[in-house]
Amino acid sequence: MAKKAVRKHVSKANAKLKAGELERRAASKAILGNTDDFLFVTGLAGSKDDVLNATGPLASNVFPLSGAMGAACSIGLGLALAQPEKTVVVVTGEGELLMNVGTLATIGAMDPPNLRILCIDNERYGETGWQPSHTLRGVDLAKMAEGANIKSVRTVTKKSQFKEARELLRGANSTAFILLKVAATDPGKLPGPAERDASVWKTRFRDNLGIRS
Repeated sequence: MAKKAVRKHVSKANAKLKAGELERRAASKAILGNTDDFLFVTGLAGSKDDVLNATGPLASNVFPLSGAMGAACSIGLGLALAQPEKTVVVVTGEGELLMNVGTLATIGAMDPPNLRILCIDNERYGETGWQPSHTLRGVDLAKMAEGANIKSVRTVTKKSQFKEARELLRGANSTAFILLKVAATDPGKLPGPAERDASVWKTRFRDNLGIRS
């Protein structure tokens, strides 16, 4: 059987947005809409910046991971169970999710109705050198989410699907998983100062929830 062709590796430096491809920052911001509605758990730098692009750099409803690659969905599950009156949105990349993909099975089994997962898939390991990820070779995380018994699953590949995805974030009656397929381009760093101290984010987030140390 012939192997599936793998697209030529594109480096971070020379990647260009092609016609019809989605740019990750613009697409994620359009899907998230009013970010005041949610509590966010994000993966590492790429997905953290995607969320902060939508919320603003000083948002207190964002908990970004630092040095815990692979844990975003697990932490989001715990937060959703602990805060059942809040809608929790995990924003992560496909590389980060692939490191702990088994957590989808736990999420599907528990099915918290207030948990949403937005997986931004550029088919690259952006944190480790822009190597092709498994999704470039045919791995479909949306199908894996369906197989894990997550009942509301959508794949977004074009702008006309943004509205449905945005409504799913707010209106689903069970855990929802959205796979957002974006171009393998580098949006660059967000303008302005960047807070890198994880303890500052933790304290800000706890204060938002009314939790005192």
